[in-house]
Formats: sequence, structure tokens, C-alpha cells
Amino acid sequence: MTNHLHRGDLPAHITFKTSVAVDTETMGLRLHRDRLCVVQLSGGDGHAHVVQIVPGVPATHVMKILADASVLKIFHFARFDLAMIQKNLGLRCTPAYCTRTASRLTRTNTDKHGLKDLCKEILNVELSKQQQSSDWAADQLSQDQVDYAAADVLYLHGLKAEMDKLLAREGRTALAEACFKFLPDRAALDLAGWADEDIFAH
Repeated sequence: MTNHLHRGDLPAHITFKTSVAVDTETMGLRLHRDRLCVVQLSGGDGHAHVVQIVPGVPATHVMKILADASVLKIFHFARFDLAMIQKNLGLRCTPAYCTRTASRLTRTNTDKHGLKDLCKEILNVELSKQQQSSDWAADQLSQDQVDYAAADVLYLHGLKAEMDKLLAREGRTALAEACFKFLPDRAALDLAGWADEDIFAH
């Protein structure tokens, strides 16, 4: 596993052909208050690219990758990341896949759907969450921060493969695909003020 730190943008020679695992780090968890600080990307090849988003510096290549409709973006809890990307980078990120959504659709025997839980139970990988609430807007990220951010994308391709098997086993692949297709719109609803309300409720 190799982690690469980039400031401002991803180098133009780094590309992803069919799929890329994506995660974000932010100042906090409030969409309208907190800003996007880091975007992590991995092609599932053991390399993670941790990109610091610098205010006033357009992350042109990162945005190009996230906007590429031919590349599947794999997230864990895509709803939040998609909203942050929409708000801070001004783009709709599709197509998207969410390992957390897939877990909730298939692993109905448990209420543990966090990335740490899935990596442990499905991939037998222990993730540390020690840096989760650290200062992601710092000019210089620590090696612990870089390693933490990288871990959030390094295992998503493996999780997707296992989730796909479970979705097929439970006969919920089509339902999952419909959920994934709706995720960018769910993120847009969050940004528009319907984060805590189910608009489909009676």
C-alpha cells in the first residue's frame, strides 16, 4: 500500500479508467457550515492519492475525474461526500456506488454498517479512526492523517466486490442500482434544506 499526498490538485498524468474509490475529509459534518478539505482517490491498485483542497486553487484534474460519467465512483456513505462535492466543487458526481447503502440493503442481521465494521467483518482489516476529528484544513497534514485518509479508499474496491455478491445473493442488485442512481439527488435535497425530512413520508 502506497500513499501519495498532493496539494491543490492531482497530477494530470494520474488517471482512472473504469472505477475510482473516493472519500472526503471536511472541517466538520455540517454541509452549509463546513468546507471540503481533502479528497482521497484510489484505483484499487494499492495506491491512494490524498489531495488537499486549497481555497482559491481549482482542483481541475480532481474535478475532471469526479465528473467523468465513464468512471464509476465508489464511496462509503456517498450521500455526504456527494453533497460536499456538489457544494464545494460545483459538480454532480455520477455514476456512484455506496458500500454503506449496499450493506444496509443486504446485512439486515446487524446495525453495524460503518467502514471500520465492514473492513473488519468482511475483509478482516482493522482500520484506525483516531484521526477522524483532526484538523483537516491544516497547511501540512501529518503522516498519521495521510495514512488515515488513504485507508478510507484503499479497501473500497474489495468491499464493493463482496457487497455485489451479497446483493446478488439477496436478489437486491436492481434495488441497489436504483438507490445508487438516486444518491446525487438525495445529496441535492440535503443541500436544498431537506436533510432531516423524508419527502416521501405521508
